[in-house]
Amino acid sequence: MTHLNAVSGSNVAIVVGAVLLLARWSRAGPRVAVGLCALALVGFVILVRPSPSVVRAATMGAIGLAALAAGRPRAALPALAAAVAGLVLLDPDLAGDPGFALSVLATAGLLLLAPGWRDGLRRRGVPPGLAEALAVPATAQLACGPVVAGISGTVSLVAVPANLLVVPAIAPATVLGVAAAVLSPVWPAGAEFAAWLASWPAWWLVTVARYGARLPAGALPWPGGMPGALLLAGLTVALLIATRRPLIRRLVAVVAVAVIAGTLPVRLVAAGWPPPGWVVVACAVGQGDALVLPAGAGRAVVVDAGPDPAAVDGCLRRLGVREVPLLLFSHLHVDHIGGVAGVFRGRRVAAVRTPQWPEPAAGRDLVRAAAATGGAGTAVATAGWTYRVGGLELVVLGPPYPLRGTRSDPNNNSLVLRATVAGVRILLAGDAETEEQRALLERSPPGGVRADVLKVAHHGSAYQEPAFLDAVRPRVALVPVGVGNSYGHPNAAVLARIARGGARVLRTDTDGDVAVVLGRDGMAVVNRGVAPGRRQR
Repeated sequence: MTHLNAVSGSNVAIVVGAVLLLARWSRAGPRVAVGLCALALVGFVILVRPSPSVVRAATMGAIGLAALAAGRPRAALPALAAAVAGLVLLDPDLAGDPGFALSVLATAGLLLLAPGWRDGLRRRGVPPGLAEALAVPATAQLACGPVVAGISGTVSLVAVPANLLVVPAIAPATVLGVAAAVLSPVWPAGAEFAAWLASWPAWWLVTVARYGARLPAGALPWPGGMPGALLLAGLTVALLIATRRPLIRRLVAVVAVAVIAGTLPVRLVAAGWPPPGWVVVACAVGQGDALVLPAGAGRAVVVDAGPDPAAVDGCLRRLGVREVPLLLFSHLHVDHIGGVAGVFRGRRVAAVRTPQWPEPAAGRDLVRAAAATGGAGTAVATAGWTYRVGGLELVVLGPPYPLRGTRSDPNNNSLVLRATVAGVRILLAGDAETEEQRALLERSPPGGVRADVLKVAHHGSAYQEPAFLDAVRPRVALVPVGVGNSYGHPNAAVLARIARGGARVLRTDTDGDVAVVLGRDGMAVVNRGVAPGRRQR
């Protein structure tokens, strides 16, 4: 239902449709009605600001409304194609913009499929209003499904029912919201009353979305990216053609019911992921780091992005992360920043923070380019910098000063962070090696690096300061590391020393995604496991 929170062709159609209804009620002539609708369209674009997304929404909405008002929806397809081509020629970046694709596909679905589905339902005895209400969200969901599946890696089973439930609320919320904005400069009391009225349908929309998202079997996993989108698109076209035959239609219905009946109980009984009460997750992204800290429902702070965009994107999807208020990089080696594009994939990233050490330059440029493309501001984080969001608090402990001439200056200038979530202290040590660990001990007050959870530095390499590990004294140690890596990570002696101190050691190459959780009985660890054949021997 996220399309309902963005400016789309449906918003345009609702506003212009309301003006058209008023014009007909006042018995205005066709030319006057068309003029009023045109003024409303221009006013709506000005009101919400003429950004590219708003302009394309106005274009799609105007085409769809004109076609539906004329009673010839399919006749508008050439106009839609011409508008799409023109917009892409004016702004070639739109060709790869998911929002633009969803606008076009939804409009095309409504024009091409909705009338036929509506008429088919009416022939089977469904009342006209209900037939329209069923056909519109179903065809829009069908048309947009491949793109949504490619972005999210899931196929929703509740999208159509959820849209049906909120259909009565969309138009009142939109019209009353616009009315409040129009009235506010001239009649503040009237605007306040209109906004109060609009809050009720908006509350219903949010309530349906919240409970729909919590359903344990609301979405099924699906291959992500372009392969997943093309696969679902191919299956959709094949089913649309095949189901024209009654026998195949019945067969598809039986198979769909059998699949849902067979998988639904399993998904309802299974514990699911993420586990309740998680305070940090180490993602299995191969030979690299990607740590996730909760910052509210659907929100998380991400520390490092691993080497592969698909791997970190998959981890965030499994955690249900839709918004990243902060993306922070410990240092700029590719095993920590190579997956940056995956964090931005289908998510809003508000801010990016990097270490003061600017090397390697290729890593710095990659992060800056991804942030610029995603519209996120970038800045440097230094020792003492603090950040709070939701129930999460972050403090940068190191490096306490620039370290030069070490075995690896980028590693030894890694940001070392202390996070606190629900009272659990988590130390994220980046790739800090012996020199930075010693510097931290020298400059930190007694107990300054003590933590309940330690993200072991540099994938558990041998370059660890024993006194530093003793000072942290963790109860849980997380080791992000890749299967069969050529670096000899993690070092067996280092892991043994940590374990002797009483910590439970988990590593992503053998345990998969690892979550530290806080429950009634205290702190515990839950791992998601790895696919057969990936386990370290």
